[in-house]
Amino acid sequence: MTASLKLVIFDVDGTLVDSQGDIVAAMAHAFDRAGHPAPAREATLGIVGLSLDAAFPRLAPELPAETHGAMVEWYKEAYVALRSQAGAAASSPLYPYALETLAALHAQPETLLGVATGKSRRGLDKLFEGHDLGRFFVTSQVADHHPSKPHPAMLQAALAETGVAAKDAVMVGDTTYDRDMALAAGVPFIGVSWGYHAAETLTGAAAILRDFRELPEVLTTLRGAAA
Repeated sequence: MTASLKLVIFDVDGTLVDSQGDIVAAMAHAFDRAGHPAPAREATLGIVGLSLDAAFPRLAPELPAETHGAMVEWYKEAYVALRSQAGAAASSPLYPYALETLAALHAQPETLLGVATGKSRRGLDKLFEGHDLGRFFVTSQVADHHPSKPHPAMLQAALAETGVAAKDAVMVGDTTYDRDMALAAGVPFIGVSWGYHAAETLTGAAAILRDFRELPEVLTTLRGAAA
């Protein structure tokens, strides 16, 4: 691939789609099965982006590892059931103008799109199917195959798969885990204001989006500055 190609990598939950309703409900189910009080909504949303095997020890460090493992499975069961009831598109609706922005970027010959998410491959595939998103992305990195964010493995794999240098890529996300992963991989980070971590916590971002439609112009500005 030529050096002119650029790669835009997106987080999913809290960035492309708003899945907080099912996340909070599935988390409550897992804690109920464990006979342990569920965390506050803010605490649950605070760990979105982490892989589940990293999330439960943070939310309930007093519980043993074997219980954490069981809670991962209980969470998955509940999440799948909730998604099946409503359908992936209704269960995790796209944020305003996400689809239009993805389509606009995908239409640019020099721009490649990717995903780096704490979701499983099955969960991401269901979401792609529900919203017809798979056609946009040339690389998708999931929790099944990598250490949890903020480890840079997902971004390193996306760069390797596309042949794009870190300086020619950007990570778009809503959490400090996305930011820290990007920084660890040497990839510029763009934050979004509508996600699960407050925008003011995303220090070090090259930009903070207030509206998805701002992204193409922000990318153009960053590319101009890099050049």
